[in-house]
Amino acid sequence: MLHASFFFSIYVKFFFIMTPFFVTTIFLSMTKGSSENDQKRLALKVTLAIAIACLIVLYFGKYIFDLFGITLDAFRIGAGALLFLTAVDLVQKDVNAEPSCNADITKHAVVPLAIPVTVGPGTVGALMVMGAEMKGVVDMSLGSLSLLCAIVSVGVMLYLSSKIEKLIGTSGLIVLSKVTGLILSALSAQIIFTGIKNFLV
Repeated sequence: MLHASFFFSIYVKFFFIMTPFFVTTIFLSMTKGSSENDQKRLALKVTLAIAIACLIVLYFGKYIFDLFGITLDAFRIGAGALLFLTAVDLVQKDVNAEPSCNADITKHAVVPLAIPVTVGPGTVGALMVMGAEMKGVVDMSLGSLSLLCAIVSVGVMLYLSSKIEKLIGTSGLIVLSKVTGLILSALSAQIIFTGIKNFLV
């Protein structure tokens, strides 16, 4: 039961730091006018790129700390600040409804859709902090599984983006994106406060 609670908690955090609703609106904007098959093919490529980027950051983030002599709490504060800026950007940003590319859309799978739209600086920072906090094989295994589940969830949203747009509309996606921004702001504040508290103790 404890493992299930840990898994779900980490899954929710991973899911929201990837700003899935905002990513879906950008994805729909970039693929506007494309066939549904092209959208699905691009969604699969984006999901694979996100998985590779996130797993690299999760597993090797702690070595970057050691390399540069950065403490985990210092990085908590920095990553929390970046995540907060991402949250502010989500709340304030107007999503462009016009197609932003008319060429072969599959070449945009890694840049910009996977990096930096989905895996931006705030996401990278949060992943590095959460990866460094996981101690032992069990925590890392559950953390990796929850991350993969979150990535698959985002991938499914992109794969079914055209149906989601028909169901709730572009306006609905934008509203959910703003709500994600609010949740991210709270999560970033918690990361910052934890770092400050550990510095002061």
